[in-house]
Amino acid sequence: MDIVPLIDRIGEAPTAALFGLITGIVFGVAAQRSRFCLRAATVEFARRRMDSSVAVWLLTFSTALVWVQGATLLGLMRPEDARMMAVTGTWSGAVIGGLMFGVGMVLARGCSGRLLVLAATGNLRSVVSGLIFAVVAQMSLHGWLAPTRDKLARLWMTDGGTNVNLMNALGVPNWSGLVLGLLTAVLAIYIARRSGIGYKRLVFGSGVGFAVALGWVLTYQLSLAAFEPVSVTSATFSGPSANTLMFFLIPDPVLEFDVGLVPGVVIGAFAASWLNGEFKFQGFEGEANMRRSMFGAVLMGFGAMLAGGCAIGAGVTGTSIFVGTAWLALVCMWIGAVLTDTLVDQQGPVGVAAE
Repeated sequence: MDIVPLIDRIGEAPTAALFGLITGIVFGVAAQRSRFCLRAATVEFARRRMDSSVAVWLLTFSTALVWVQGATLLGLMRPEDARMMAVTGTWSGAVIGGLMFGVGMVLARGCSGRLLVLAATGNLRSVVSGLIFAVVAQMSLHGWLAPTRDKLARLWMTDGGTNVNLMNALGVPNWSGLVLGLLTAVLAIYIARRSGIGYKRLVFGSGVGFAVALGWVLTYQLSLAAFEPVSVTSATFSGPSANTLMFFLIPDPVLEFDVGLVPGVVIGAFAASWLNGEFKFQGFEGEANMRRSMFGAVLMGFGAMLAGGCAIGAGVTGTSIFVGTAWLALVCMWIGAVLTDTLVDQQGPVGVAAE
């Protein structure tokens, strides 16, 4: 992949932002059409209904594994160079932050990525919750909440100054990740056929996973060609939401992959909803739901920054390259979400739908 002519034409930073925009558009279209949502999947699981949302989530997860591991085997990317793999991980952050995020996404009725997609389709509840998420994420990264986040993260860190690559830690062959992805895809298709969902939704669900792989490959190729250091990363919505917010608030903003990603998701989801006649304005359903969603967004904002990623960043992007703390965070997100639905929502009228 020769991207040097593109870099020479528009520059390194605009190229990174363009790659983020492309990744975001693919993600936004696919997520809107497939109704991908970790929160909905965990709620179905909590209610012992392995249905369409579980199938879509598993297909997204497996597609990301297959594409990313396939790209790794072909030499199109190196997980060791990924930003989340090359830095020290936090086991305590993954546990505490993952649990907080899982609780928060059930209360907010959607994870951070889902809220962004819904906001682009006219859901004003998601606009408010998404803005709160971004503000709290920024506060947790550089603001008042940063010392608390840092203290919790340092309770239990990974050794050696880097994160843990589960493939290496378990001593399994390089092709094991690809096989796991294929087996998970078979399970996803089985559940999908049993639930009776259409093939188009499955294709778009697979597209969400493809967007994750696309981001990894594009940023890795840019890191090889760029003169300045480039972070090898992909779709995630904790850091990028905070960075995009600050991009419009500071006097000298810097273009990067993250800044292109969030607008790309908005553009893709808006276009998909508009062209399919699904764009419509929606608001909060009463004061209690507003308080609930806002509190959930706060938990997600802090939890995502503590865990090292959101339901997408840790749960799909990080796990696709077998980052140890990302897998732990994903497990804790499921636990937090299932417990919250069991103890809170199954006692009340709130349904499974993320919208």
